[in-house]
Amino acid sequence: MNDIPWKRISQFEGPEESPGFLLWQVSTKWRRLVEAALAQVGLTHPQFVLLACLGWLTRNQGDVSQVELARYCKMDSTMTSQVLRTLEKKGYIERRLREGNERSKFPAVTESGSRLIAQAIPLVEEVDRHFFQKLGPKYDESLALWHEIAQG
Repeated sequence: MNDIPWKRISQFEGPEESPGFLLWQVSTKWRRLVEAALAQVGLTHPQFVLLACLGWLTRNQGDVSQVELARYCKMDSTMTSQVLRTLEKKGYIERRLREGNERSKFPAVTESGSRLIAQAIPLVEEVDRHFFQKLGPKYDESLALWHEIAQG
């Protein structure tokens, strides 16, 4: 037994009442399923997020800087740089410098990276379909709320 004054320090009777703890549990469960699916194509979850988002962002608007990609993915710049370096070594992206802007790097998906995206996205979307089907008719409402929270 411990002497932590729970009633004084927490508004909850236990962690299962905390929205943050529940979000942690749900996201951990989902992430494990996604990581297992991505292992089939040799990607980690952060690698997939950056590679897929890079593919989405550059399909219509051309070049995206490494900083813009990190910001879009809500990933810190150090982690983004490390993951992109790995993707580059594997031949899935190239990082280019723009003339007159030698400090900024502009990642681009390679042909093999495009093939990998085409394999990985259906795997992740299948996980999402099964995992989030529990939301049933509240799916659209939940998605709108998550967008609001993510943007806020």
